[in-house]
Amino acid sequence: MRIGVLSDTHLRNPEPFLDRILDEVFADVEMILHAGDIVTRKVLERLEERGVLAVCGNMDDYEVADTIPQSRIIPVDKWRIGLIHGWGSKEGLPERVISRFGEDEVGVIVFGHSHIPFWENVKGIYMFNPGSASQNRYIGNGTVGVLRIEDEGIDAQFINVSR
Repeated sequence: MRIGVLSDTHLRNPEPFLDRILDEVFADVEMILHAGDIVTRKVLERLEERGVLAVCGNMDDYEVADTIPQSRIIPVDKWRIGLIHGWGSKEGLPERVISRFGEDEVGVIVFGHSHIPFWENVKGIYMFNPGSASQNRYIGNGTVGVLRIEDEGIDAQFINVSR
């Protein structure tokens, strides 16, 4: 299974840029996850039209925060994927988001917040941050990602995107 992953879009309105990611970059995925900082209800509605599963982030307005959860667990095959935005400093962020899931026994956590692409096994949990689709101030371009879940295991890739 291929899962498209994006985070930190920081858009006030749906833009052709977002549609290009959803329709072209993620054309061959079976599911799309958004790890927060959607910002407005209008953008959330566009994501919902495409069946995107999302969580709210710290920059989302009240209409978004009142509509979607702060975290969720998504079962995919034999995996349980935790989806959360994140908070605080980028230092120690993976460990903080792991602690939020506690005893929920997730094998993968998708998160955002730092705007920095990240794929690593931390404390026995695969951690995936696609970076920011629109504001990757640390690496100069936007990034999204794809998780590949197969019988042999799980892998991830980053995809550069530009506005």
